[in-house]
Amino acid sequence: MTDIKIPFNIPPYIGSELENIRIVCERNHKICGDGPFTKKCKGWFEARTNTSSCLLTTSGTDALELAALLTGVSKGDEVIMPAYTFCSTADAFVLRGAVPVFVDIRPDTMNIDETKIEDAITDRTKVIVPVHYAGVACEMDKIMDIARRHHLLVVEDAAQGVMAKYKGKDLGAIGDYGCYSFHETKNYSMGEGGATLIRDPENIERAEIFREKGTNRSKFFRGQIDKYTWVNYGSSYLPSELNAAYLYAQLERADEINQTRLARWNQYYEMLTPLAEEGRISLPVIPEGCEHNAHMFYIKTKDLEERQKLIGYLREHGILAVFHYIPLHTAPAGIRYCRFHGEDVYTTKESERLLRLPMYYSLTEENVDEVVTRINEFYRAN
Repeated sequence: MTDIKIPFNIPPYIGSELENIRIVCERNHKICGDGPFTKKCKGWFEARTNTSSCLLTTSGTDALELAALLTGVSKGDEVIMPAYTFCSTADAFVLRGAVPVFVDIRPDTMNIDETKIEDAITDRTKVIVPVHYAGVACEMDKIMDIARRHHLLVVEDAAQGVMAKYKGKDLGAIGDYGCYSFHETKNYSMGEGGATLIRDPENIERAEIFREKGTNRSKFFRGQIDKYTWVNYGSSYLPSELNAAYLYAQLERADEINQTRLARWNQYYEMLTPLAEEGRISLPVIPEGCEHNAHMFYIKTKDLEERQKLIGYLREHGILAVFHYIPLHTAPAGIRYCRFHGEDVYTTKESERLLRLPMYYSLTEENVDEVVTRINEFYRAN
């Protein structure tokens, strides 16, 4: 088997992460949650996104679960979302007894089709979950308007959306709640980790209680109460201070990371444009008003068969390119717990064409040139 020369992903690493971890261990002597580096990350996101509160969590999945708790959904409630997403988007609500209701996606952005949402609303609908695929915003003005008119909550799955914007507003800070991921495949990473953004101040205290095992411990540490106790149900969503220290090193250089990734994204786009103009592939679409973060670069091939052949060809030349989600409504758990409203015109078809190319902070211009060269070779030979 050919050795991989250009992997699909290399986790971001700035160089000061280990020094931060050393400070945690040798100077601060606090490695559990909500230490100084956790607070620095919290403050960074609150200032950057202009949101009321950011609570770091142990994963993007837990960020979604915390948001689901805050919505108050329960058995039989319905939550509208796309089927083209990671299972955690649905899991968070299935665990509360709610029913994810999938609607079709837009073929240009792979995001939920905002024009399909309203028809899926019933008297059981409680929440809309837009998923900002590849860090490209859903049509949030339309979605927020639908939510207001039907008295629904909005939870943004912005796992891929850190540093991306919609009409000047940070993804994750537009809806009632927003969820980030800091998994090793994300633009900014702590290995495993996430965050829940809370737009409205009146929801902060409940969120803190859910996150702190159902206790009012956060108020105790702020000196607002003399002792803390168990006041509600909850769980332990606090990440280790070691993880937060790793993440904060990258947040301090977030703009540099963002610009570097955008440069590689733009290089891919420019170099692959001739193939797209020939009609051999399709390139990503960034709608007006959307400021993306170069989370991923993907192309779309003619069909599933061509995609699999291209994956194999790149693998033979030491390049790891991968497909993405299998639509949730076709998965065993999706069939059991969820339903699809309307017709699947684009979700399955477009997912079978999509191929993600290597994209990470340390990707070089030479790497991108090599990937594009091999893609061109494949199409010239076919």
